[in-house]
Amino acid sequence: MHPGKYEWLFCVGDYFAAQGAAYAPAGTPFLGEVPIRFGIDDPESHYHVPLLCSPFSFSTYRGS
Repeated sequence: MHPGKYEWLFCVGDYFAAQGAAYAPAGTPFLGEVPIRFGIDDPESHYHVPLLCSPFSFSTYRGS
């Protein structure tokens, strides 16, 4: 990777729909896509960017 700004797009609505009705209600998902935007200054560093999500919320952080 190179220094700069990045974006990952997670299609969580499709993921939860594929898991079945027990994980998400039928119809339009509350969260269809989750964009994670982050910057890298040192491409030699280790970057761990976890995404924790449910059909109704998400959280992310720079892990270790």
